[in-house]
Amino acid sequence: MTKWEHIKHKLVSQEEAKTVISSWKNNEEKVVFTNGCFDILHRGHITYLAKAASKGDYLVVGVNADDSVKRLNKAPNRPVNDEQSRALVIASLEVVDLVVIFENDTPKELIETIEPSILIKGADYDADIEDESNPKYIVGAKEVKAAGGTVDTIDLEEGFSTTRIIERLK
Repeated sequence: MTKWEHIKHKLVSQEEAKTVISSWKNNEEKVVFTNGCFDILHRGHITYLAKAASKGDYLVVGVNADDSVKRLNKAPNRPVNDEQSRALVIASLEVVDLVVIFENDTPKELIETIEPSILIKGADYDADIEDESNPKYIVGAKEVKAAGGTVDTIDLEEGFSTTRIIERLK
C-alpha cells in the first residue's frame, strides 16, 4: 500500500469504524476517541491529538461535517476547508488511526456506535460534569462510562486556535 493509499484507508464510515474498532477491542487494545472541526490545522491541534493518542493503542477522530460546523455558529464563512479536506489532513497525521466524518452537531451517535475505550476532550470541558445542559459537559461521557470506558481531558496549548488564525489573516 502506498503512503497515499494508507492515508485514504484511514477515512472510514461510521459502520466501517465500528467493525475495525470491534476487532481492536477484541484484542484488548484501548481505543481513544476525540472529535472536532479541525478547520485550519495548527500546533494546538497537533499537540492535542498526540497527547490523546498516547492515552491508548489507537486514536479515532470524529470530524464535524460542513453543515454541522455551520450550525455550530463558528462564523458565516466557516468552515474554511471542506469536510473531506479537513478529514484528509487529520488522516495524514501519524498519530491518527481512523477518521470518521459525522453529520450531527454532536458526536453522541458516533460514540454510541463505536463504543471507544477512552473519550478525550480538551480541558475546557469537565469529565466529572453529568448535567448535559452544562456547556462543560462532555457529550458521550455517560455512554462511554456506562460501557466501562473512561473519560479524560487534555490541557490545551495556550494561544492556538483556528479563530485566532483567521482574525490575524484579516
